[in-house]
Amino acid sequence: MPLKLAYTGQTSVPVEIEGITPDGLRGKSLAEIERLPIYHGNQQVPLAEFFRLEGTAEDGRLEFVGNLAGVHWIGAHMREGSIVVEGPAGRHVGSEMRGGEIDVLGDAGDWLGGEMRGGLIHVRGRAGHLAGAAYRGSARGMNRGTILIEGDAGNEVGHSMRRGLIAVGRAVGDFPVVNMIAGTLLVFNGCGIRPAAGMRRGTLGLLGGPPPALLPTFRAAGRCRLGFLDVLLRALRRRGFPVPEDLLGREWLLWHGDLLTVGRGEILLPA
Repeated sequence: MPLKLAYTGQTSVPVEIEGITPDGLRGKSLAEIERLPIYHGNQQVPLAEFFRLEGTAEDGRLEFVGNLAGVHWIGAHMREGSIVVEGPAGRHVGSEMRGGEIDVLGDAGDWLGGEMRGGLIHVRGRAGHLAGAAYRGSARGMNRGTILIEGDAGNEVGHSMRRGLIAVGRAVGDFPVVNMIAGTLLVFNGCGIRPAAGMRRGTLGLLGGPPPALLPTFRAAGRCRLGFLDVLLRALRRRGFPVPEDLLGREWLLWHGDLLTVGRGEILLPA
């Protein structure tokens, strides 16, 4: 039986549960887990003050139940196992995670998968700003792993990302993959202003929705068919991510840039 953590808090003050991960709880009894410290604002309190626990952590699966929109750092730093959030989640879900899977059945807050190094995050709703991004002052954002967001996402998705894949089923906000070093962002329904500003390498696929105004530091490189993109889209489908059938096997317009930097990045638009 997985460990179920039912959120019982009734507070507008943030609750931070950094360290409550499958690998961090393995080998601990239920009583030990209930006494683990978390933060309510700047006050350290035991986990049991905000969560009702049942089950065991031995199978490496955690299930969070309730409205966790005010609960932050869920799955941060996790290395293995799985976490399911049966509702909305707060900021920093999967921050700096290195392995395992997180499935959020509702929305997620800002900094989803911030500077993650591996694993998979799947959000069935929308996400906030800076998914897969570098924290302020850091040189690199997401460096490996996969983030799937079925709804919308906010600004600066993939800021300074180095490796990995982010797929957004609907639209993203302004500055997607700003300062991108490498990696892939696929957006299925439009984006805000200045896509891929400062990108060095990597791929931004704007696969649907109204075409944005590209920066003048990008140059058209022609039309093409991309077998790798079809393989990637089919892999997303197998993961349960919604991919429209008409995206498979089609032609794309290819743009290169940002020519103010290395200029080896690419933007894909429907032909």
